[in-house]
Amino acid sequence: MLEPELIEDYVADFLEIIFSKDNRLVWAAMINLALIADRKPQEIFERYENIVKVIEKGSVITQDNGIKTLAKVASTSAKYSEAIMPYLMEQLRSCRLKSVPQYAESIRIAVNVDNQDQYLSILNDRFEMMSAAQQRRVKKLVKTF
Repeated sequence: MLEPELIEDYVADFLEIIFSKDNRLVWAAMINLALIADRKPQEIFERYENIVKVIEKGSVITQDNGIKTLAKVASTSAKYSEAIMPYLMEQLRSCRLKSVPQYAESIRIAVNVDNQDQYLSILNDRFEMMSAAQQRRVKKLVKTF
C-alpha cells in the first residue's frame, strides 16, 4: 500500500480482527498491521502479547506479517525494542529454515548496537544449513553492518 495513512485509524479494528475464525480476515488484518506498525506502535505494543498468541497459532502468512509488525514496532523505541527483540530473536533462531532470510530481512529494521551481535550470531549459526539462494539473501543483509 502506498498510503498507509489511509488505514492507520483502523488499527483498533485490525487488532480485533486478528482473533477472527476466518483465516483470510486474520491474514488481511495482520498484513495491514504490518503496513501501519511504525505509524501506530503504541497501540500495537499494548496488544503485544495478543499478537504473539496469534503468531504462534497462525498460518504462515499470519506469522510472516506478525514478525514484520513486531519488528517495525520494536524499531520505534528502546522500550519496545527491549520487550520485543528477545521474542524476535527466538523466532529467528527457531523458525523453519525456509523462513530465516525473510524473518532476518523483516527483523533487520529493529537491529541496533545492543542486539546486533546476537542477530548476526543467529544468522551465522543457521547459515551452513541454508540453500545457496537463502545464503545469498542473508549475505546481503550481513553486508549492511
